[in-house]
Amino acid sequence: MSLKLPQAPNAGLFKNGYSSYSNADGAIIRNVEAVREIASILLTSMGPSGRNKIIVNKLGRKFITNDAATMLNELEVVHPVVKILIQASKQQEFEMGDNTNLVIILAGEFLNVAEKLVSLGLNVSDVIQGFNLANKYVRETLQELVVDKVESFEHDLSKAIKPVIAAKQYGVEDLITRLVVDAVKTIINPKNPLSFNVDNIRVVKIMGASLSQSQVVKGMVLPREPDGSVKNVTNSKVVVFTCPIDISTTETKGTVLLHNAQEMLDFSKGEEEQLEQMCKEIHDSGVKVIVAGANVGELALHYLNKFGILVLRVPSKFDLRRICQVCGATPLPRLGAPMADEMGYIDVIETKEIGGDRVTVFRQDSSASRTATIVIRGATQNNLDDIERAIDDGVSAIKGLVKDNRLLPGAGAVEVELMKRVTQYGETTPGLLQLAIKNFAKAFEVIPRVLADTSGFDTSEVLSKLHAAHSEDSGLKYGLNIDTGDVVETGVYDILATKQSAIDLAVEATNTILSIDQIIMAKRAGGPVMPKQPRPGNWDQDD
Repeated sequence: MSLKLPQAPNAGLFKNGYSSYSNADGAIIRNVEAVREIASILLTSMGPSGRNKIIVNKLGRKFITNDAATMLNELEVVHPVVKILIQASKQQEFEMGDNTNLVIILAGEFLNVAEKLVSLGLNVSDVIQGFNLANKYVRETLQELVVDKVESFEHDLSKAIKPVIAAKQYGVEDLITRLVVDAVKTIINPKNPLSFNVDNIRVVKIMGASLSQSQVVKGMVLPREPDGSVKNVTNSKVVVFTCPIDISTTETKGTVLLHNAQEMLDFSKGEEEQLEQMCKEIHDSGVKVIVAGANVGELALHYLNKFGILVLRVPSKFDLRRICQVCGATPLPRLGAPMADEMGYIDVIETKEIGGDRVTVFRQDSSASRTATIVIRGATQNNLDDIERAIDDGVSAIKGLVKDNRLLPGAGAVEVELMKRVTQYGETTPGLLQLAIKNFAKAFEVIPRVLADTSGFDTSEVLSKLHAAHSEDSGLKYGLNIDTGDVVETGVYDILATKQSAIDLAVEATNTILSIDQIIMAKRAGGPVMPKQPRPGNWDQDD
């Protein structure tokens, strides 16, 4: 009788190299540990006193930031479960532009409490069902916790944007908020705020001076100067070409036979006359400014200078599109005199020197502009990058505000109130679902706890004060003052749509991760990595 050797599970099912992790091997526990790891990285970077992280990516570029979206973009995560969570966070960034950190941290806390419930013997399906019930109740409760509204996009905008910017740049949030509000007022249509587009607000970073020297330009600032001799123009028609401004060349190669020197001179003279005639036609149409998306030939530049036309080359097609928005021009793929409806109009084009950099400013003084530019100044590149991220978050927060203008109390107040109300709801729910709902409520405590911890206060004391304040009916607005550590009626607000979206995405990602009971991974594509060959040493050296 021969002995039958035991085989690995699924040995004949998959190709060699597959690895499989099942629930029996503790897949859920390992998934929670992986999520806990990424959540712990981002946890201390939350809030106005959040710590910075230094991330060096594979290209050797350094990032010093407390912005969760930037960190997740630069970290190369390979764990498939953590990738699910990162996708939820990126969706939050895309839709709302803020609270990306909240998605990861809340999901990490939900999974922590779920792990304890599963280890106590609760079924995963009961936990998921309880979390869904609790989230449905949270969605209804958030509508009741509204304390304010943004009635006017011209006057009330700062109270919604300021907390978002303060979470990234605490101490200079007033100055940055003023810049963002000025830029938004320039382009937003109060009658139709849904037409607001975040791409219409640009940021230009120029090293030197300090943040107080930053300014908003109603139009565009391009970090390059015009190519020709004409540098400044006022009240001018503008034409935008996407094709090269040069002598046209044929698609096929040809041979020209020249018999003498005169024929050669006539040949080049004909091309010159043709180019001069084209530049004259453009000038006669009333155009004083040409924006080129491709190369401008030296001969063409000579004739354009002769006719007093300002020439600016813009290699970026995105910047070219924005210039068309500012001026109201149509990009032309053909060279020649434009039609009346293809030309744009600009009030002022001027070349300025800001901090040693020559820039070209497209400014609309009296005409309507659909683009605004925030020129920020700072001492270091890292500082400028971080301020740009804060501005991006502030501008993107308006996306949530446009959908729903209602505001919730901030500074941890709404989370403590949700804890209280969801716990009360859990106590009225029969069966095992009560455990899942009450533990779901506990997860919200992470927000005020982190705010207190990063601000340098005793978390136990702060949390007990918060719970005591919210136990009363009038305590809804009470949150943490991160300067003094006191629990006061806060003037900080969170945007309802942004907060609700973050909680929904965190719950959805948590339930997706909890419902995984097996991970089957194929062998990664590509051959074996060849070991590095030792560098040849000196033959004369002794071993």
